[in-house]
Amino acid sequence: MSLRLRLSLTLGAAFAMIWALAAAWMLSDLRNQMMFSLDQRLVASARMVAGLLEQLPALPTQGEGSHLSAEQLSVPGGMACQVSSLRGEILARSHSTPEQMLEAEQTGFRDQMIEGVRWRSFTLDRGDLRITTADRQVEREALNMSVLLAASVPVGAALLGCLWLLWLGIGRGLAPLNRMRDALMRRSVDSLEPLQVAPLPSELQPLLDTQNQLLQRIGKTIERERRLTGDAAHELRSPLTAIKTHLQVARMTEGVARDQALGRAEEGADRLHRTLEQLLLLARVEGSLSFDDGVQCSAEQAARLAIQDATSGQRERIRLHLPLGLSSAPLEMPSALSIAALRNLLDNALRHTPGDAPVELSLHTEGNRVRFEVRDHGPGIPAEHLPNLTQRFWRNGQSTGCGLGLAIVQAIVQRCDCVLTFDSRPDGLRVELTMPLKPQ
Repeated sequence: MSLRLRLSLTLGAAFAMIWALAAAWMLSDLRNQMMFSLDQRLVASARMVAGLLEQLPALPTQGEGSHLSAEQLSVPGGMACQVSSLRGEILARSHSTPEQMLEAEQTGFRDQMIEGVRWRSFTLDRGDLRITTADRQVEREALNMSVLLAASVPVGAALLGCLWLLWLGIGRGLAPLNRMRDALMRRSVDSLEPLQVAPLPSELQPLLDTQNQLLQRIGKTIERERRLTGDAAHELRSPLTAIKTHLQVARMTEGVARDQALGRAEEGADRLHRTLEQLLLLARVEGSLSFDDGVQCSAEQAARLAIQDATSGQRERIRLHLPLGLSSAPLEMPSALSIAALRNLLDNALRHTPGDAPVELSLHTEGNRVRFEVRDHGPGIPAEHLPNLTQRFWRNGQSTGCGLGLAIVQAIVQRCDCVLTFDSRPDGLRVELTMPLKPQ
């Protein structure tokens, strides 16, 4: 069911119900007023007959009364009139009066059945006379129905006209949605340009903005995936080519040269393995996959686990500095991500620190956050290269890394409300990573 039809049915039903209740109320009041007017006509006719009889010669005082025409008694057509004495003797009656006499024992209004026909009568005492006027209920109802029908036709026509205008108004109100639909249908499948629809009501502007934001995010995601695919293909081609070359050399040589070729092929395989692991981790962090395994760790535990996962054979160079009073509150982020971020920072510092120089890892608590500071003793990074540190596959000089470590750290920072800053000095690079703590 279309939105236009649904709105029209809902609003139309409510509209028709309100109109029906108002019409029923109006017609009921009109019927009551009509019956009251007919009763007042009986009263007026009775009083008119009483005034007329005062001017006529004396009527017979006993026996069957004379029959007078409705014109002589001045009563409207279709109305019966009967004049009787207080003792019940009929003195005069109109030709429209039924053969059976009208009951006139009580004054005022009365409903009675005469010859199988219902009558509405009114009796008035005037001196020694009793005047009774009456008309048939069927005629009263017929007159009432004709009046009600005449009043109902305009009401029904107005209701149908309002429903038609409601249908047209809803269609016109939904026209901007139709324009948005048509604009989307005209676009090509791979088009991610912002949708332009004008003019647009203020209620639909947030919908258009949200749609354009979604298209923008999709465009960025597709661009990021394309760039990742291209960079990954380029980066994986080099170690694969090196492995293939060293294996060919090993196949053609013997002795020390063969062992060296196999060793270099193994190094290339290790590099390829690390690159693939980093690529998979980066894809998971930037995607919607969950890392929450239910395990919580404090800042100290995350630091020690990151040191254990650091590059084998060089983790002894890492010096951990823990201040007094360090908060034991768990980190408000998945433990796997906090450990991975610190491990990548430590591996990067070890890679750029020459010889046996140490790498220092310091922890500091600042309110409901903890700050990790990783310091190496390398040559530092030129200031113009600092913005490039978190780019994918960017390497400085003769770095042996795959160029994904800091890009992964930046993705974790964006996902987990962390803060990452770099400070390059002549005596080395200082990296500060701030993580949130769970409130205690």
